[in-house]
Amino acid sequence: MSLGRLLAIGVALMMAIACGAIALGIGVAMDPVLRDVLAQFGLSGLEAVLADLAEGYAPDPGMVEGAVNLGRAILLLVAVPPALNAVVGEVLGWRSLAWYGGATGLLTALLPWLMRGAGGPVVQGAGAGEGRVTAILFCTGGIAGLVYWLAAGRFAGRGPATMWAAPRR
Repeated sequence: MSLGRLLAIGVALMMAIACGAIALGIGVAMDPVLRDVLAQFGLSGLEAVLADLAEGYAPDPGMVEGAVNLGRAILLLVAVPPALNAVVGEVLGWRSLAWYGGATGLLTALLPWLMRGAGGPVVQGAGAGEGRVTAILFCTGGIAGLVYWLAAGRFAGRGPATMWAAPRR
């Protein structure tokens, strides 16, 4: 694998992660339940941190830890699936649009369910809210995978570019 290909993969992954993050933000903003929950927690947390800072106190460590954990969760959902599928696709030389878009979307949608099964509590009866979140995550991963495919995935496994010459007659 050449240095140029590695550079193309890195740039394509950065583009895919950025587009996935934007898609996740739009999905959360469009879902009324997620929008209300985020607004409630975000505003109360911001108000508490700003009040502490205005009074000259250090912010609550629990709030800082909560923000760091939220950042880790978003990074896990947005960065890991496209990177993992890019590595598999590049190693195996797959150039399929369905692989990059579909597999990345599926892995992104399954991550919360896999993490819940790994050590979280099991909740009986998934509600409509969980179905909407799963659909938003599938679309987020699908968009990130499609962006990666457009930028680098459709050229996976190909040899170095050669110049075309007209056949001699």
